[in-house]
Amino acid sequence: MRAEKNNIFYGVDWILIILYIALVGFGWMNIYAATTNDANSDVLDFSTKYGKQLLWIILCIPLIIFILFFNSKFYEKFASILYLIGILSLLGLFVFGKNINGAQSWYAFGSASLQPSEFAKAFTALAVAKLLSDRQYNLKLIKNQIKAFIIIFLPAILIALQPDLGSVLVYLSFFFVLNREGLTLNYIIFGSIAIVLFLLTLLFGPIAIIFMVFGLLSILVVYFLKKHKGYLKFNWHKVLGIYLIFGLYIFSSGYIFNNVFEQHQRDRFEILLGISKDTKKIGYNTNQSLQAISSGGGFGKGFLQGERTQGDFVPEQHTDYIFSTVGEEWGFLGSSLVIILFMLLLYRIIYLAETHKNKFGRIYGYGLASILFFHVIINIGMVIQLLPTVGIPLPFFSYGGSSLWGFTLLLFIFIKLDANKSYDW
Repeated sequence: MRAEKNNIFYGVDWILIILYIALVGFGWMNIYAATTNDANSDVLDFSTKYGKQLLWIILCIPLIIFILFFNSKFYEKFASILYLIGILSLLGLFVFGKNINGAQSWYAFGSASLQPSEFAKAFTALAVAKLLSDRQYNLKLIKNQIKAFIIIFLPAILIALQPDLGSVLVYLSFFFVLNREGLTLNYIIFGSIAIVLFLLTLLFGPIAIIFMVFGLLSILVVYFLKKHKGYLKFNWHKVLGIYLIFGLYIFSSGYIFNNVFEQHQRDRFEILLGISKDTKKIGYNTNQSLQAISSGGGFGKGFLQGERTQGDFVPEQHTDYIFSTVGEEWGFLGSSLVIILFMLLLYRIIYLAETHKNKFGRIYGYGLASILFFHVIINIGMVIQLLPTVGIPLPFFSYGGSSLWGFTLLLFIFIKLDANKSYDW
């Protein structure tokens, strides 16, 4: 047993590793297609974007070995310290960070740059797992909920100040983790209602939505009164409070949209909702992405055969819009395969997480699955214009060393926790 434990690859889940290799490999092929116009380009040309990405992929090997080298207890014992390192790395950006595309989100090291927010997600997942795995911790208590919210939203606030609002959205995924561990579903329900009301207010205006919401609430009140045959048990103060909260929220939604959101953010929402059309400026990227995907048909045009991809029609296609390369060159079949691979990855993570007797491993597994799920849904939804454009990468596909290393760190910490779950706790 000791010899087995000294082997860093003993007990690892090879299904997860195979899925990881498949996603990273297919992702690199699409980065190559999106960044070269010559079918005979040298694959090992490290001055190109696909060459740099290949170098980052190669460097993942020592990173993985480094992650697996540590005993799984290390990640639980030092979760708080790793979280603190993540917070300090985000704070340091305001002094030493490099501004790229209007966001001070990177540390520059010569020609290379590193984005700490990509690693902060893993450290936050560890900290949340450490907090919730305490046997005395009860998420039904408000004070404990506040502790969890502080851990989750502290890095989110620092990232928002950079500003990088796309990455902030990912931290909402931790509500799925909290719900799995006993947090009431009301937070997710109310959050979903708030999003729907916000969008409806933009579409139809506050007055129309106020009448609609108040009408629905009134129907519920009448139903309750009939069911209980009177009003003695009915709390009218709560009802009036709910009316007031909904009214203030709906009216404030319009104000926030017009006075807090930047112009380009307002434009993206209006294009998404069909309020306005713009295929040449703000909506150009998404429009070209949709055309690239639709032109791929069922089976795609073939590797390096996509006219829009090879013609560089889609801006930033190798990063946030990499899925449009998949759609054009590999078609519906290839796009479905990518989604299936991600779904298999998520299913395997959740399945393994549920087999953990130790809460720390299970909670971290759910954190990993939730983060990956949010990234996949938001990125693909953005590319096919189901969601507004935000800067969020497709895991293991989008160009960028920080993104690749961040997701590799997230995944292989879980693989290490899972490998040792039978004898290490």
